[in-house]
Amino acid sequence: MEPAILTPTQQHLLKLFSFNNSESYAREIQTILTQYFQSRLDAEADKLWDEGVLNQEKLDSMRYEDFHAKKAQQ
Repeated sequence: MEPAILTPTQQHLLKLFSFNNSESYAREIQTILTQYFQSRLDAEADKLWDEGVLNQEKLDSMRYEDFHAKKAQQ
């Protein structure tokens, strides 16, 4: 097994977390990161909707698809 190489973002986060080891601090960072990435996801979904790439019919058809299984088959 090859050693994992950390990305600059991962390295920065490790340095950030090394200053405060409390569980509440970790939950706060997790909440902040979740909110940030959720806002980015929402913005991208809005853009796709406005461009007509994404619509209710497409969302309905995707509802029961197992994307993990599809990725494993590739």
